[in-house]
Amino acid sequence: MPTDPYAWLEQSLATIHRADWYRSVQTIHGRPGATVVLAGQEVINFASNDYLGLAGDERLMAAATAAIAKFGTGSTGSRLLSGHRELHRELEEAIASTKQTEDALVFSSGYLANLGAITALVGKRDLILSDQYNHSSLKSGAILSGAAVVEYPHCDTEVLKTQLSQQRQNYRRCLILTDTVFSMDGDLCPLPALWDLADEFNCMLLVDEAHATGVLGKTGAGCVEHFGCTGKQLIQVGTLSKALGSLGGYIAGSSALIDFLRNRAPTWIYTTGLSPADTAAALAAIKIMQQEPQHRAQLWGNIHYLKTLLQQLPNLKLVPSESPILCFQLPSATDALKVGKQLRDAGIFAAAIRPPTVPTSRIRISLMATHEAAHIEKLVAVLKDK
Repeated sequence: MPTDPYAWLEQSLATIHRADWYRSVQTIHGRPGATVVLAGQEVINFASNDYLGLAGDERLMAAATAAIAKFGTGSTGSRLLSGHRELHRELEEAIASTKQTEDALVFSSGYLANLGAITALVGKRDLILSDQYNHSSLKSGAILSGAAVVEYPHCDTEVLKTQLSQQRQNYRRCLILTDTVFSMDGDLCPLPALWDLADEFNCMLLVDEAHATGVLGKTGAGCVEHFGCTGKQLIQVGTLSKALGSLGGYIAGSSALIDFLRNRAPTWIYTTGLSPADTAAALAAIKIMQQEPQHRAQLWGNIHYLKTLLQQLPNLKLVPSESPILCFQLPSATDALKVGKQLRDAGIFAAAIRPPTVPTSRIRISLMATHEAAHIEKLVAVLKDK
């Protein structure tokens, strides 16, 4: 028997290194934006989820500073104990108004929102059907719930229908899980077809709008709005940390759903409430999103411009995308790291994404409203030389 119970850690790390799966943090200096300083080098930032460019907006910072002056730096307790502030309720009402749902509930992160919702809604007598490309938080929540979990091939509603036909009747409840924008591909789920199946087979449908909120839909309400599904019985989960430039997560839906989750979602009940600064910043971002649609228009202008320029690079193996996330695949993790370094040396910061996060290695490019035409043109010029 080994004498050191932790000896396996070094062996596991060595395996991760050999597979080119090793990850380390990269320190960004100063404010977030279309350009950032990374290890002393100014680079064009194509690795951010700050789609509307609000994380460095003076108005969000002013709202956060004012909230700290009034409420302090921390919520000091769970919302049910001592951590609830009027700001939390204002934010929930703003989210519900944006999503056109009866109510909403704010969590300390989007990951916690998914874990809390899934584990509260289903258990050992129930079935979960989950898209195989779903985010880690959806997959982890499904496992933690204790429900039977079956994955369906990515966006394949025909297979999903077959699975429902064969298995739905064997379980008390059924929950279908999907991202609306898939974060490592940039494509959209077939939401209308998913809702029809949920309705046909008496299933709940939970959609993760993390990369859609602020980006898609006429008002930025997300994929649900984009596909004309507003008002349908859905469980909408999202984050405040991407297009809304803050931190935290939310669930939006019926008043009965939200009331139930206040009483049964462990990641809300037993977690300190979102900080006043983050809450106020998210509330300010929602107001800007609603009142200044030009940010979203600029973002989509940048998306279309980049796609047009990339047509000049036919050898680039692009993943189909309908969002600000554009990826091109590479043969191996080693190739992804190599191209990522070449981009970085040329002043472009774009993420090299490798297994196990994705099945095939790739460079992930994410666009922001604050990118200028010159930024996009430089990216394409550098890629042309690869």
